[in-house]
Amino acid sequence: MYIAIFGVFGSCWFGWAQEKPRESWRKYLGIASVLSLLVGLLGIYLSVTNWNESSALSEAGVFKNYLIFVYVEFFIAGTGAFLLIKYKTKDYVAPWIAFIVGIHFIWLKSIFQDSSLYLLATLLVAVSIISLFLSKKLNVANSAITGIGAGTVLFCFAIIGLVRFILI
Repeated sequence: MYIAIFGVFGSCWFGWAQEKPRESWRKYLGIASVLSLLVGLLGIYLSVTNWNESSALSEAGVFKNYLIFVYVEFFIAGTGAFLLIKYKTKDYVAPWIAFIVGIHFIWLKSIFQDSSLYLLATLLVAVSIISLFLSKKLNVANSAITGIGAGTVLFCFAIIGLVRFILI
C-alpha cells in the first residue's frame, strides 16, 4: 500500500501543479503525473495480490488510531482551506494542505513504525514553506511549486517503497 498511496498521491500533486505553472513546465508535469500514477497502479496491483499478508494496520486498535489521525487531518486541512478561500487567499491552499499532510506523517510514524516518515514529514513541510517564497520569485502559482515539490517527494517515497518490497 505504501507504493500505491505515495504513487497515486504523487500523481495528484503533479496534477495540482498544473494550475498555473510556466508553460514550458506543463509537459514535464504531465509526464511526472503519469509516471507517478503508473507506480501507484503497480502498488495497487501488489497490494491486491498480497492482500492476506499482515500489515501495520492489521490490529484493530492500530487501525482505529490511523482513522482518527486521518479524520483529524481532513477536518483541519478542510477547515483551513475553507477559510483561505473565504478570505480570498486561495493561492495558499496548496501549501496549507502540504503542510498538514507533512505534519500528519509525524503522527503516522508511530502507527507504521517507520522512522522514514519523519523525513517525509520534514520534506513536505519544507516544500509548503519554500513554495511561498519560490512561487513569488518565479511568478507562478503556489500550487505549481507545492505540487512539483510534494509530487516529487511522494513519487520518490513510492519508489523507495517499491525497492523495500523487492528487497524484503
